[in-house]
Amino acid sequence: MGLGPEDTPNRAAGADRLQPPPLRDDCFALPAGVDWTPVDDALALLRDRLHPVVGHEVLPLMQAQGRVLAEDVIARRSNPPQPNTAVDGYGFAHATLPPGDPVLPLVQGRAAAGGPFDGAVPPGHAIRVLTGAALPDGVDTVILQEDVTASETEIAFRSGIRPGANTRNAGEDVAEGDTILSTGRTLTPADLALVSATGLSDLPVHHRLRVAVISTGDELVEPGTPAAPGQIFDANRPMLLALARQFGFDTLDLGRIPDDRTALRAAFDRGAQQADLILTSGGASAGDEDHVSALLNETGAMAEWRIAVKPGRPLALGMWAGTPVFGLPGNPVAALVCTLIFARPAMARLAGAGWHRPQGFTLPAAFTKTKKPGRREYLRARIRDGRAEAFKSEGSGRISGLSWADGLIELPDGPLEITPGTPVTFLPFTSFL
Repeated sequence: MGLGPEDTPNRAAGADRLQPPPLRDDCFALPAGVDWTPVDDALALLRDRLHPVVGHEVLPLMQAQGRVLAEDVIARRSNPPQPNTAVDGYGFAHATLPPGDPVLPLVQGRAAAGGPFDGAVPPGHAIRVLTGAALPDGVDTVILQEDVTASETEIAFRSGIRPGANTRNAGEDVAEGDTILSTGRTLTPADLALVSATGLSDLPVHHRLRVAVISTGDELVEPGTPAAPGQIFDANRPMLLALARQFGFDTLDLGRIPDDRTALRAAFDRGAQQADLILTSGGASAGDEDHVSALLNETGAMAEWRIAVKPGRPLALGMWAGTPVFGLPGNPVAALVCTLIFARPAMARLAGAGWHRPQGFTLPAAFTKTKKPGRREYLRARIRDGRAEAFKSEGSGRISGLSWADGLIELPDGPLEITPGTPVTFLPFTSFL
């Protein structure tokens, strides 16, 4: 079977010779007549369809850093638990101060952190207090030791100190019974300090998300082994495994899979059994050897892959045996960008955390660019002297630009003319962690 002349617009009238199509000269141009999904719509799809897939466990406080809370955390004790002094000085009851510049007799003893005063301070008297000490009965105000002239039996100071000066109220930071941390929060070192200060020793957390990583392609060889003509070293797999670990997840290395559908199907099966998410690189487009998208289509599990993003046009999003699969582009730059923009928030969702949005910063551009409409673009960038520099090339194979960069510049879907000084959005790599 073949096309007749009436069905072949590129065939010259009255001739058998094929005519070439018009030169596009832009591999990133959107094909005519194809509907491309905007980035925000693709992200909304992920946010709406994904849900936590990991179980729960209770861990000791000291082992909980970086884990995702499975329940709200309630303070068991107020912080501070009692009124205390914020400085070294002398404490007294403000209402019992005499008129003019006070001279107060000293009570024997002192109050220190961990060593409270056993007794009450009589009206019109003062007591030596050290920072963090619980306020003795009869004390509601503390004067700095630097503002006092003291002898062994009395102190003198100028009038004018306000009631309650240099003291902390019980529970002024956190009250017993307060919700101090919410479900879905990834625990930080500061969170552990708060939890410990309010009396908790164990925390309910989600199990770590397990991420399987696959590289595909006959052209790939392992770094350190001989590479034949036409072969390249596998750069994506080490990068993706390291990213997943940096995000706080456990990883499963499923290795390099050749352009063989049976082998890839077996790797998918193993990933679905042993992991919560599968990341692949390469084979996500619609070519003869693009087996990732082909397999997902065969099972009817392909969700979206024509996403209007640059770099990263060949992006497959689907399911395999109930496990989400992100078919990333084979080019390392596109693979990294698509991991950060799409896979990272999806991983957070699956891990029980909230929807992850990177924190962007508006900075003046230090480059010139004319952007075409129709696609969200991400440029490798770094900050120098308060301005956002863009890498010299936008090619997806320029791996050196990833090491050069501190983050990404996000350009909106519409057309844009950028000159030095134009405000642009800079997303630091650290904002994706």
